[in-house]
Amino acid sequence: MITSPCFEHGGMIPIEYTGYGADSSPELVLTGLSKDAVSIAIIMNDMDHPISAYNHWVIWNIPATSVIPGNIPHGEHVNSLGSAVQGLGYGKHRYRGPKPPFRWSHIYHFNVFVVDCFLDLPSTSKKKDLTEAMQGHILQQAVLSGHYR
Repeated sequence: MITSPCFEHGGMIPIEYTGYGADSSPELVLTGLSKDAVSIAIIMNDMDHPISAYNHWVIWNIPATSVIPGNIPHGEHVNSLGSAVQGLGYGKHRYRGPKPPFRWSHIYHFNVFVVDCFLDLPSTSKKKDLTEAMQGHILQQAVLSGHYR
């Protein structure tokens, strides 16, 4: 299960975590983590974008932990999270929060994957590359949903 102290599942994502605010990633809390967990990957998508499931963030190789801190720094490699790598989501190596045009309401999914290994992917990888690399290695997965308008 995935939760966040920043917003409730299905609730409004506070402006701090959006492109209209500080554009910082929210803290995520995982419960019931598998004892075989090695790493965690996150894919964050805008589910209401005209381009289906438009990707805002991809990060992988976060060492298995029950709390993923908020405000993850920008850049390809996140040294504060061990061997974590941020691929290209929204064209950047960083979290890009909700910023729907005209402030229309959009739903965003934080898809968290618990993986049985570290993934050997270059930082130029995108959502599709990460999804393919995780095949056969996913132990658990959960979704935290929020909306912004």
